[in-house]
Amino acid sequence: MRLGLVTYNLAKDWDLETIIKNCGETGFAGVELRVTHAHKVESDLSPAQRREVRRRFADSQVELVGLGTAFEFDAVDPAELKRHTEGTKAYLQLAADLGASGVKVRPNKIHEDEGVPREQTFAQIGQALRQCAEVAAGLGVELRLEVHGRVTCEPPYIRTMLDHADHPSAVACWNSNPQDLKDGAIDANFALLEGRIGLVHINELWNDYPWRRLFALLRQSGYEGYCLAEISASADPLRLMRYYRALFAALAQI
Repeated sequence: MRLGLVTYNLAKDWDLETIIKNCGETGFAGVELRVTHAHKVESDLSPAQRREVRRRFADSQVELVGLGTAFEFDAVDPAELKRHTEGTKAYLQLAADLGASGVKVRPNKIHEDEGVPREQTFAQIGQALRQCAEVAAGLGVELRLEVHGRVTCEPPYIRTMLDHADHPSAVACWNSNPQDLKDGAIDANFALLEGRIGLVHINELWNDYPWRRLFALLRQSGYEGYCLAEISASADPLRLMRYYRALFAALAQI
């Protein structure tokens, strides 16, 4: 397993040069760029700009792990749903052009207050995932469904969405939520997604989430991907990142 950074929060105001420099200096091997942030890696980049971003990462010690979007497929309005699926496809193409291995999307909520049964929303999300995963497969990248949202963050529901998608290019992004725990442990919910986890988000390693157990389960499952730190901004980010890397190494026993 390797440590990387999610640019949401800590690095949201950094440009691309700063991200690569800071990650390289502190031993963060990869990065997921959150779209709409100051780094401005967006789907409207020209072919020349895409080549330049790809070159910057290729010439560095830092891997572009993926693009983090806020596209979600639960919308009741068909036009809104189409906007999110088409937007996802555009960022899947961008990821492929940049040499990134995937794009993160998310479920966000259910719509029972609007008369839509949650099972219908889960099926809709899964069908949209499949549509986008087919595009991802053709481009050689992953579509990563973040374990996120009100109700939708519960692992059994994420498993249901992935089952509806029924496509190998649609994978889960484990998000280290309190809702992962069942009877005080994460084992049962981890088992629901084991083998289907394509990326892991981690957060504050000082809190009471069972980090050692998570890393042990990931190792036992054969996971060899990135654990990406999604942590708050700091007045001294390099110092924080160095401490974070040391704590990750100790907890993950790497």
